[in-house]
Amino acid sequence: MAENPPTASAKAELRRELLAARRALSLENRRAAAAALAVSSLELPELACARTVAAYVSIGTEPGTRELLDALRAAGKRVLLPLLLPDNDLDWAAYEGPATLAEAAHPGKMRLLEPTGPALGPDAVTSADAVLLPGLAVDGRGMRLGRGGGSYDRVLERLERAGAHPALVVLLYDDEVVARVPEEPHDHPVQAVATPSGVHRFSP
Repeated sequence: MAENPPTASAKAELRRELLAARRALSLENRRAAAAALAVSSLELPELACARTVAAYVSIGTEPGTRELLDALRAAGKRVLLPLLLPDNDLDWAAYEGPATLAEAAHPGKMRLLEPTGPALGPDAVTSADAVLLPGLAVDGRGMRLGRGGGSYDRVLERLERAGAHPALVVLLYDDEVVARVPEEPHDHPVQAVATPSGVHRFSP
């Protein structure tokens, strides 16, 4: 979905600042944040009560999700992970543990870890009780700033078309809950943010 030029410029600048801050984090700090995030995320009622969670495998300097994925499985939850399609849309497959992840090469894109089980189709996400969204920031209204690739905009549109209303939760570092992010009419607010130090919930 096209962004209007002023908003696109503001989003691009904020993305540059946030990505630079992530690159400045040490490996030790990132590992500590991932361990804390696994604990704090499960404090959210939206995740604690969910039977099926659509999640993702973190890459690069994103807040680490690997420990959280295993904690969700250990809690008896069905975990769905994305499979990136050639058009940047997302298919889904069940996560059955670390040994079932494999590196998938996508031309012109980062190498991603994806589940090796059977693809369930893009609509599988509509069965989730909670959807974990990657992002770079969320503001006090619950508006999320994504990476700009558009994959999760399609996921959110698919949920809306299906009349599905899972809890939307973003995983961030502590200083990425900000005063305000640029927004556009198609942007969706989220219900909660989990950070290493705790959780933030937003009124609908």
